[in-house]
Amino acid sequence: MAVEITMPKMGLSMVTGTIVKWLKNEGDAVSKGDIILEVMTDKLTNTIDAPADGVLLRIVAQEEEELPIGALLGVIGMEGEVVQGAKTAGKAAPAAEPVISETKQADSGSQEVTGNRVKASPLARKLAKKNNVDFTQITGTGPSGRIVRDDVLAFIAQGGNSQQASTPKSIGSPAPIEEQENFTLTPYAGMRKAVGDNMSLSWSVAPKVNYHVSTDLSALLALRKTINEEAEVKITITDMLVKIVAVALKMSPHINIALVDKNIRNYKEVHVGVAVAINQGLVVPVVKNADIKTISQISREIKDLSLRARDNQLGMQEMRGGTFTVTNIGAYQSVDWFTPIINQPEAAILGVGRTVDTPVVENGEIVIKPMIGLSLSFDHRVIDGAPAAEFLGLLLKLIKKPYQALI
Repeated sequence: MAVEITMPKMGLSMVTGTIVKWLKNEGDAVSKGDIILEVMTDKLTNTIDAPADGVLLRIVAQEEEELPIGALLGVIGMEGEVVQGAKTAGKAAPAAEPVISETKQADSGSQEVTGNRVKASPLARKLAKKNNVDFTQITGTGPSGRIVRDDVLAFIAQGGNSQQASTPKSIGSPAPIEEQENFTLTPYAGMRKAVGDNMSLSWSVAPKVNYHVSTDLSALLALRKTINEEAEVKITITDMLVKIVAVALKMSPHINIALVDKNIRNYKEVHVGVAVAINQGLVVPVVKNADIKTISQISREIKDLSLRARDNQLGMQEMRGGTFTVTNIGAYQSVDWFTPIINQPEAAILGVGRTVDTPVVENGEIVIKPMIGLSLSFDHRVIDGAPAAEFLGLLLKLIKKPYQALI
């Protein structure tokens, strides 16, 4: 009995997934539980296992295609079964509609009939159209000879002829502003697109307000030095700020909220996301219940999450459930304040800039203090200006007297 492979729901907020790579080819034997393809969703690459033993009879969804939950990706069956009237990948397959029928002999023409139509992925077609590339001149390397993005890029890089090459230019046509050899093309896809989509969504839906302030970090640095003299795990400024933020959120429940659909969620627990820059973009793993964890526990967890984020080994649940985010770019020593974009559906985010020795007035005298820049962005739909200022003031108090966050 043949079994359909469909796009699974791999997270509460997942709507679509993008096929990254098929790890099996049509005709390959597979066992239930074998990893057969990779799917990108919400900045993470996940794998899909074979749902049954058999042969991969047909690959329906092609690499680089973005598909909804429930969409048909492929079919697994017994050798000798033939796919009849395979459905397209773009829609969820109705369960009642049969996909295959058994025959005693394998169909000799296993490739789908396309007539004169060249088989190519949607991204490859878009890229080829943009660069006026003639598909008939490209040899596809995808499943069943399908042309994929990399085939088009390779063709362009090798100086392949475009459709315009054989078409005489009209009189007065403007010359191209840039020649193709002056740049390379990187598709806006995968994690880069996931990050961009999330940022665009947040920017468009949330009326954001930003507060910027500098504060003295002397006491926090002194406490950190004392802790690190004895601690096995050396803590960082980020570790301490996550703890301070978590304590402040517990004391300020009106900030620990989110607007989801038409309801405001008032969270009972504090889960702090920590932005981590990786080669492919940006991810935000979450430290759960950060307010009741020790700084050492938080430090170990952040180090572990960050390391696995860079190795693309984070699980979906480790990226879910954040109620507030901290993003620290102080290590680059180039930015004092900035305007971080809220990590939807959260209602606020704290941006941390560099620490700079700065002359300040204290008790009527000018002294040098290590001053750190903080930027609080909040969603004005659910957080008013006064409560946000009060929360920021509480953060400043705990940073100047960090031991209070440990009591």
